[in-house]
Amino acid sequence: MKVLLDECLPRRLTKLLTGHEVVTVQEMGWSGFSNGELIEIMGAQFDVFVTIDGSLTFQQSLKDVTFRLIICSAPTNRLEDLEPLVPAILTAIDSLQPGQAITLPS
Repeated sequence: MKVLLDECLPRRLTKLLTGHEVVTVQEMGWSGFSNGELIEIMGAQFDVFVTIDGSLTFQQSLKDVTFRLIICSAPTNRLEDLEPLVPAILTAIDSLQPGQAITLPS
């Protein structure tokens, strides 16, 4: 799967999501884009979007998206707080269907 990490997540998280092609918003040159802009341009290029922005599902219409959305619910966006979620993120990447969203931990 081709995975896009939101710019609010630490880049080092890419190394923990093994078995997938993981790219950051920064690497794509999309830093500073709004959530709506990201959703519009990433859908055709990525299978999964991982973010910590829990308000995304309320702010944006996701009814026609083709990617899987994983929202990480952690105390902070530091790698130390996100690392325990990695097994669940990997499971969600493999089990979600296009257009589905999940908040982890669920």
